[in-house]
Amino acid sequence: MSDQPVVRDAESGSDLTARVIRVIAETQKMKAEAIGRGATFEQLKFDSLDGINILFALENEFDINIPDDAAKQITSIPEMVAGIEKLLVEKAEKAAK
Repeated sequence: MSDQPVVRDAESGSDLTARVIRVIAETQKMKAEAIGRGATFEQLKFDSLDGINILFALENEFDINIPDDAAKQITSIPEMVAGIEKLLVEKAEKAAK
């Protein structure tokens, strides 16, 4: 079991990390089981084009906009999940106003 915290997706109540991994796996045409919860993009052998494709897929999946400067800082699955969680919280807060 990973020592990464399980983050719940406020929209669906599902495990956000699992959802992110599923989208990445579909985008990269690989098995989700091959993507560890703590994996870095370097370990997964993702290049910059892969990163762009993954970001577009995640933006579509979660209906969010990942800022370019933030995207450049993301180098691992945990960082991606934390960034998406933050954007989903901001989105929910704006919708509540």
